Amino acid sequence: MAGTVGNVTRESRGNRAAEGFPLQENLPVGITGNRAKDWPELAGIQPMVDRSYVRAHQRPLVDVPTLAVAVCTYAAWGFLTWYHAALPWWLLMPLGGYVVCLQGGLQHEAIHGYPFRKRLWNTLLVFPSLWLWLPYTHYRRTHLTHHRDYRLTCPVDDPESYYVTDSQWARMGWLHRTYRKAMNTLAGRLVLGPPYVAWRVMLELLDSIVVRNKAVLRDWALHLVSLTLVLGWVVGICKMPVGEYVFFFAFPGLALTLMRSFAEHQARSTISERTVVIESGPIMSLLYLNNNLHAMHHADPNAPWHKRPRQYRERRAELLAQNGNYAFRGYRELLQRYLFATKEPVSHPVGDL
Repeated sequence: MAGTVGNVTRESRGNRAAEGFPLQENLPVGITGNRAKDWPELAGIQPMVDRSYVRAHQRPLVDVPTLAVAVCTYAAWGFLTWYHAALPWWLLMPLGGYVVCLQGGLQHEAIHGYPFRKRLWNTLLVFPSLWLWLPYTHYRRTHLTHHRDYRLTCPVDDPESYYVTDSQWARMGWLHRTYRKAMNTLAGRLVLGPPYVAWRVMLELLDSIVVRNKAVLRDWALHLVSLTLVLGWVVGICKMPVGEYVFFFAFPGLALTLMRSFAEHQARSTISERTVVIESGPIMSLLYLNNNLHAMHHADPNAPWHKRPRQYRERRAELLAQNGNYAFRGYRELLQRYLFATKEPVSHPVGDL
């Protein structure tokens, strides 16, 4: 996930050739029964969406575990905002960030069809974006685009890629380059990432206004309703200043989301090696609704979050063999290795795709 928390690009697909990436108009948007034959590189990976139609009709009307997490999340958010003045900052910030990040995970589950069978009900459940910065409908559209695994990490085709093209890198000034390099350390992603993402989202909105991108503008028109609901409660009822909410809730929640996405994907020529597995404990697994087992999610995105650990245990050896053992023993290992160390270059290795 994290939606357009990655490379919020201002480039269009029409600029692919100029950016050094070949046009991919013949690549499949959906997956067919000939998937393995047409794309031998994918033959070892369980199909992403082959069974989506069947799954939609096999699901219960309500997925109880997901709905229970949603109820607890909103209850916790209401409690923390209502009693914000009575709670010390060192408690309010981690708890506020945890709850906001968890609601972002619920938005991700709604995109994939949970807890309700009906898309409208899922949208209504997660429509109020507690982290403020991204319209849910925009996140939904870009995240489904992200799930075209054969374009994972491509800075032109993957809306969640943190890479940039060589020409984008060449156009950046020294300050922007320095900032982006710093963001490729985990400390930089956590501290510098939230304001950077918010800035890039605002740039995209301004671009959409200039070019009259109706789809994006429609997303933001709906998002104004979401902001009214969230800030109406936070500011109007709980008397919490907007800046305080951003500092204690929105940005910490986004920072935790960016920690999940930090190692989520890597640029590799082999598709199955682009997605990570992080075997974390119960607190972080709940926070990310088991999306830390990200290779398992991309192998079967239609499965609910609470079934993912069992799926992973059953297929662990297979998945780790497929992804080249791109795995971490929890987020402590990730912190130890990359807190102040650069994980990879900012510019995408074009030859790998």
